[in-house]
Amino acid sequence: MDDTQWKDWIGRREVARDRIAEAPARALAATLNRSADLPTEPGSVLPGVFNWLYFLKFVPMSEIGPDGHPQRGGFLPPVELPRRMWAGSQCRFLAPIRVGDEAEKTSTIQKIETKSGKAGPMVFVTVRHKIRVDGRLAVEEDQDIVYTGIPEKFRLPEPVALPPCEWRETVLIDPVMLFRFSAVTFNGHRIHYDRTYAMEIEKYPGLVVHGPLQAVLLFDAACRHEPGRTPAQFDFRGARPLFDFETATVNGRNRDDGATEVFSATGDGTVCMQAVMQWA
Repeated sequence: MDDTQWKDWIGRREVARDRIAEAPARALAATLNRSADLPTEPGSVLPGVFNWLYFLKFVPMSEIGPDGHPQRGGFLPPVELPRRMWAGSQCRFLAPIRVGDEAEKTSTIQKIETKSGKAGPMVFVTVRHKIRVDGRLAVEEDQDIVYTGIPEKFRLPEPVALPPCEWRETVLIDPVMLFRFSAVTFNGHRIHYDRTYAMEIEKYPGLVVHGPLQAVLLFDAACRHEPGRTPAQFDFRGARPLFDFETATVNGRNRDDGATEVFSATGDGTVCMQAVMQWA
């Protein structure tokens, strides 16, 4: 593989429209045990990353691949590497989105890069999403998707140690929570709920905690620990998979420049996802 074979996919766009309904926001708030604290009634401001609950693709079962994802092709390039993951995003929040709004999302393929690492060949696809409400730009996100092979035996990446933090919370993540998050985001990827598939086909040691779920937990924790501040930008990137049988924590600290760093980590202090929240 090389970058030139994907050049015709650069600039490809698709447009989706959706109503920011109350039910998905209520469902995610309940999944996070935040029903009493996160307003979701019509007119409420949608928490930044809750936009991932909308503009979902309702792909028929006849068009689903063996991993539970939609079959390759369509908007994204038909990369043949079997493992597909959301590696990270850079999210900018420019105007509020409210429950009940009619919104439009434009997605454009910005960049496709082929790389080689310890796990073999990889393809990175960057998609820029822009969400508009009443013609104004509300959210802009650069999403990085990575495709890799499946190793014969799973090996953890080199550990990243959790730095000193000002606060720490233990989060109970179990298969029920993973199933509910998959349901509310219409994510059929089998590594999150099908233990046999996750362990025998993709060689993981257990069910994989969604990257976006970790990002939602980090975003929510940062907002709770900095009440009254408005998110302006939220950047996150995965460092290591987190599994359902592991103790999970969310941790945070404020930087001298006013930003808040947040991390998901295992019980022994190994970072799984790292993120930075910039405030307005």
